[in-house]
Amino acid sequence: MRTHPATSPLPGDGRLATWQQGVEQALTASVRARTRQEHGFAGTLDVQHLGYLRVLSLEADPVRLSRTSRHVDGAPADGIVVALQQAGTAALTQDGRGTALLPGDLAVIDLRRPFFLEQEQRFRQRLFRLPGRVPDVPEARLRTVAGRALAPREGTAALLAPLLERLADRAPRVAPAVGDLLAGNVADLLAALVDEHAEGEDDRPVAARDHLLPVVRRYIDEHLDDPGLTPETVARAHRISVRYLHRLFEGEGVTVSRLIQRRRVEECGKELARPAAGTAGPTVSAVALRWGFCSPAHFSRVFRTVYGRSPREWRTAGGLTIRRS
Repeated sequence: MRTHPATSPLPGDGRLATWQQGVEQALTASVRARTRQEHGFAGTLDVQHLGYLRVLSLEADPVRLSRTSRHVDGAPADGIVVALQQAGTAALTQDGRGTALLPGDLAVIDLRRPFFLEQEQRFRQRLFRLPGRVPDVPEARLRTVAGRALAPREGTAALLAPLLERLADRAPRVAPAVGDLLAGNVADLLAALVDEHAEGEDDRPVAARDHLLPVVRRYIDEHLDDPGLTPETVARAHRISVRYLHRLFEGEGVTVSRLIQRRRVEECGKELARPAAGTAGPTVSAVALRWGFCSPAHFSRVFRTVYGRSPREWRTAGGLTIRRS
């Protein structure tokens, strides 16, 4: 999709209003545009789609875009924007943090919270909008990066900036299926960019991490019967990223997925070995389902790996002769 609002036949105020409307539609977020231009406003907007990634190419006279608390409260939006300044200098403020954007700089803007972006002279800028839940980044972690200028001289920014530039130039010629894949690449790089520059989560003192680890283990134990228990759901419940969750377990000698599987098998083993007074007890399949296993065949394979015998053999032996792998 290509749009070019704010063309010359409109009066000055009409041009600004039309341009603002185009930006709002492309960002799927309410914003306010203001300018100090005495003789009217001229600006263009080009919008392209690459899967769920929306690419806005803006060129206009000096203008201030803002999304205030009133906008956020009255019209919530779930989106994250990566800004790439191409020409002109801009002042960006979000989360109490202000920075100057020079040509070539990247910045992350979270549409779920207020921001101010003021272009100080005629400018060119590209905005890349992703749905807020697409990058694997907790909002609290993103908050430490939003509103900062990231010069693409090294690290992930040096990879992301040229990729975004090329994607914007070639978007009209990209097939839809390829666009979906490229959008995923951008989301992954954005998550890596935040991981690289975020403050707080990875900078927590050892004592804080030591506190979080048993909390996570307890949560896993309390939700073993949920078939949907995964590293993703565990991380979401504790408002941390999946990457940070895996880092927590780096020194534990077991991955999160393997821990969930092993604890489920252990609880199944306890139940199968427990004598049932006067009854045959629940079936092996019923026990497996109760502890989050959806496939009896898969459960049997995993159980044998842990205990060295089938669930039925284990039950017959009363849980004796445990062998761990």
